[in-house]
Amino acid sequence: MHPEETAARYDRIAKWWQTQHQDSLYGIAQLERAIKFTSKKHLAIDLGCGSSGRFLKILSEHGFQVEALDISEKMIDLAKQLHPDITFYREDICCWTPSKSYSLIVAWDSTFHLPLDMQEPVTKKLCDALEPGGVLIFTCGGGARQCEVSGAFQGQEFEYSTLGVNAFLKILSEHHCTCLHLEYDQYPENHVYIIAQKTR
Repeated sequence: MHPEETAARYDRIAKWWQTQHQDSLYGIAQLERAIKFTSKKHLAIDLGCGSSGRFLKILSEHGFQVEALDISEKMIDLAKQLHPDITFYREDICCWTPSKSYSLIVAWDSTFHLPLDMQEPVTKKLCDALEPGGVLIFTCGGGARQCEVSGAFQGQEFEYSTLGVNAFLKILSEHHCTCLHLEYDQYPENHVYIIAQKTR
């Protein structure tokens, strides 16, 4: 599925997403874990921020200057209403070129929607966008092999892809990032989150 098709589907559920996720604790403990690994609290970005902006609130409370990116125009419009002081980018992460270095990059349940052939270049891009000592947290499908799956959510069809855990760890290592934490946080579901730190 092309990212713009994913955007159109999220546009359709943007209001529901805001209502259901604004006060949700989903992913918050994992984000807090990543923040603890972050020695510097300069600039942070939430990739696939959604319409609730709940991660943005946490990041701001921890003293980060915060930015956010999402491919869904309606998600961005709704998030802006709740967080007018945040810098938002309505962009396809596959085409987005970071112009800054980040202390923390969050890609929670977002990049796993990318086409399989974009997983590696986007992961490399995120590693390269970290400042020395910066931290990346992202979710992916687990297992040892790459795969693509489809699923329905709130009446919308979505596609997901993964390179497999070993491939992601290899990319991180090749781009000067060390894995600090890897967890199947929804076991037995095939959902993994990884926290990695830029070593130089």
